[in-house]
Amino acid sequence: MPKLAANLSWIYQEVPLLQRFAAAAAHGFKAVEILFPYEAPAAAIAAELKKHKLTQALFNLPPGDWSKGERGIAALPGREAEFAAALDKALDYAKVLECRTLHVMSGLIPAGGDAQAMHKTFVSNLKKACDRTANSGLTLVMEPINHRDIPGYFTNTTSQVDAIIKEVGAPHLKLQLDLYHMQVTEGDLQKRTERLFPITAHVQIAGNPARNEPDVGEANHLYLLDVLDGLGYDGYVGLEYKPRTTTAAGLGWAAKYGIKA
Repeated sequence: MPKLAANLSWIYQEVPLLQRFAAAAAHGFKAVEILFPYEAPAAAIAAELKKHKLTQALFNLPPGDWSKGERGIAALPGREAEFAAALDKALDYAKVLECRTLHVMSGLIPAGGDAQAMHKTFVSNLKKACDRTANSGLTLVMEPINHRDIPGYFTNTTSQVDAIIKEVGAPHLKLQLDLYHMQVTEGDLQKRTERLFPITAHVQIAGNPARNEPDVGEANHLYLLDVLDGLGYDGYVGLEYKPRTTTAAGLGWAAKYGIKA
């Protein structure tokens, strides 16, 4: 059965970050994910995880200046030193939070940007990051993000990420398969999920097209959870959606996965 992870950067917005761990545990979640945990001290987050017996399933490397619209720096030429520092910071947090999966955000293609130069930079940074983490037990993941939600995001399709994984050639570099993004950009969800399963290390879901609970919209994400189960997926499924009302009111669909509304 899929292991659901509450994305505390999207749901439980009714309370401050450090109170969301208790809220998630009260509903039966055993794992959580956070976009960027850096707004709180790692020790404070670790204390909440331990107190509520939660696993930190995933978080992202620092993305650059989010307030100025940056969405990752790993593919940006000239920002290599900043990326190395971002990796250092993420590894420090991962150690304290005992998190085993880190998402590397590629970044936006700037106006007039050179896609080939970005690809070269991204692959180089990933190779260095993979060398750094080769014996750590960590998994690094990349996520294709649709251009409706984040226009100009560099890693846009699953085929692009698949090709980069092959080029880097590190066994612990994997795909973060967000079914919401894949539906917007590519569709054919079941067949793509089956084909991409061997390189998939983390999954996220949200209903299309409004990014609400996964039991509404044009794509049957609950059916796809059964597909993943049939494939033998034993990783986490992050709930990265915007509740239509309150978080609790929208959790009824998750009862079969052990979540109490």
